[in-house]
Amino acid sequence: MPRPRSLTPAQLAAAALAVIDRDGLAGLSMRAVAQQVGMSTMALYRYVDDRGELEQLVIELVLGAVDTTPPAADRPWQERIETMVDRVRDIVGAHPWIVPLIVAHRHRSVSVLRWSETVAGILAEAGLDGRKRVIALRGLLAYIIGAIQLEHLGPLAGQGTGVIADLPPAEFPHMAETARHARAVDADEEFHGGLANLLRGMGV
Repeated sequence: MPRPRSLTPAQLAAAALAVIDRDGLAGLSMRAVAQQVGMSTMALYRYVDDRGELEQLVIELVLGAVDTTPPAADRPWQERIETMVDRVRDIVGAHPWIVPLIVAHRHRSVSVLRWSETVAGILAEAGLDGRKRVIALRGLLAYIIGAIQLEHLGPLAGQGTGVIADLPPAEFPHMAETARHARAVDADEEFHGGLANLLRGMGV
């Protein structure tokens, strides 16, 4: 592969994302990205200082595609929050290995901050202030992060559900029964059902 004369941040981010999608987050390294773009590892240091900077570029590339425009104000606040959450799920779901990077770089990412600003505004309009808004926003972030990881890295349709369903009923009666029902729950029902439970519990 010919060595490029120069790389834009977007090209570098795309190369790093390709490595993550192929090899998982553990596979991300300066060397791996350098190989992806066809240059030496040392040459890559002309563009970024370390892996942490690569991670930030990846987060901006992926989350930058999320629409942070507030949904129509004439809709119920729960529906508006659901729209904002779905936007993240749709984009990040295509690259589930980056989810831990959202946690690590959320305070540095302009894209994450813009999404959070819109959501915090909707929560404020719904009457959640002070500590209640803090807990609500953190709860939503925790739900999104956990739910996306479960959906893609440990789905109900996976082998784990079958293993749990076959547990000895005498020892694990509730887990075995729950897993048998889980086989009929698709990813959308699981995600939106859990989100609805969370929104109902926010106490507005």
